[in-house]
Amino acid sequence: MTASPVTPVPELLAPAGSLQMMRTAFAFGADAVYAGQPRYSLRVRNNSFGKIEALAQGIDEAHAAGKAFYLVNNIYPHNTKIRSFLADLEPVVALGPDALIMADPGLMMMVRERWPEIDIHLSVQANTTNYAAVRFWASVGVKRIILSRELSLDEVAEIRDACPEVEIELFVHGALCVAYSGRCLLSGYFNHRDPNQGSCTNSCRWDYKVHDAAEDDSGDVRRVPQLAGLGGGPRHAASERVWLIEEGTRPGELMPVEEDEHGTYILNSKDLRAVEHVARLVAIGIDSLKIEGRTKSPYYVARASQAYRRAIDDAVAGRPFDVRLLGELEGLANRGYTDGFYERHHTPDHQNYLRGHSESGRSLLVGEVLGFDMARSLAEVEVKNAFGVGDRIEFVHPGGNDTVRLERLEDAAGAAVGRVPGAGRRVWLPLPAAVRGAAPCFIARFL
Repeated sequence: MTASPVTPVPELLAPAGSLQMMRTAFAFGADAVYAGQPRYSLRVRNNSFGKIEALAQGIDEAHAAGKAFYLVNNIYPHNTKIRSFLADLEPVVALGPDALIMADPGLMMMVRERWPEIDIHLSVQANTTNYAAVRFWASVGVKRIILSRELSLDEVAEIRDACPEVEIELFVHGALCVAYSGRCLLSGYFNHRDPNQGSCTNSCRWDYKVHDAAEDDSGDVRRVPQLAGLGGGPRHAASERVWLIEEGTRPGELMPVEEDEHGTYILNSKDLRAVEHVARLVAIGIDSLKIEGRTKSPYYVARASQAYRRAIDDAVAGRPFDVRLLGELEGLANRGYTDGFYERHHTPDHQNYLRGHSESGRSLLVGEVLGFDMARSLAEVEVKNAFGVGDRIEFVHPGGNDTVRLERLEDAAGAAVGRVPGAGRRVWLPLPAAVRGAAPCFIARFL
């Protein structure tokens, strides 16, 4: 009898901005994490791996757990950083990261000459969108290609078929850039902080107002009310319309932005959520599915890793997609979700997924468990947001999630508390039997 083919299991790759975040990712099902070397990655802020001691501990712990640790060096540096790059990287390479995630070909050449044995993964910053580019990067020694976010599932499948020997990685969750990844100039314009130097201020996500505008007789773009005394100016077809945008902290500073039949490109993008496409990506044979968010919280990486772990395991086992995962991911802070460019024309099945998940699945992080009093079956909780007796809460832990109606709360002295108004407090609450001793453990309140 011929054995049926075994479906390859893709790596689940999670972000790590700290040791706590890394440990949480592994506890909730991630196979690998990626962390940045601050001076040379695109996340200078909120990165506790700036010290060599933290990197050493992270890499050692990952390897002891049988997990992988990738180091991000994906800036496009100016000359000043080139001069110090090898000296700064040498003690980091000595720690044994599993690969360097890089974008700049000059830095890659320097690494190849100095450390030919280390694996290089091509960053999404390189904007690889076709199989010819994949073959080029493989020809110069790059082991894995992180494809551009701007590709459809069919294009990804074509690249996979054309380059079967090259590892392929894809983003499936997290923030989207309003430009090709990292190519936006807004942050540099407003704050002189270059996105490709690791200091992007996410200017696309600021508070903007849009004002209707038109060209006057001299060709200048002005707000429509200002044109009233000039005869209103010429009117334009919808595809030629122009608007002025005003950023919240710059009142009166009106900047023209044009819109054509494809849309407007300067304002905030929704966040990527492609959990419903995991089965297709597994079938295509993608080697690694990646979650964005090194500056997010441990709760974020717990929820996201847990959901995508389940989606991967279900796909590999041949089980149908669990639409409840959509609702669980709604519990994370987001700017609205999109599946990006993966499907240009959605199928009825996809639309049913989006309509079918329960609104009751939306939740808010209200606490993180700090410890347990097993004799009293209580957990000590650091409060993150308001909650109280009578709320329906969910314990989110590596063994699976448990939902209960909260029956009592106690303060540090053991006195009954009806409601906790917000962060900065610690309380005790009863534990479901399945949660006792589980760590890490987060508590969410259903909205």
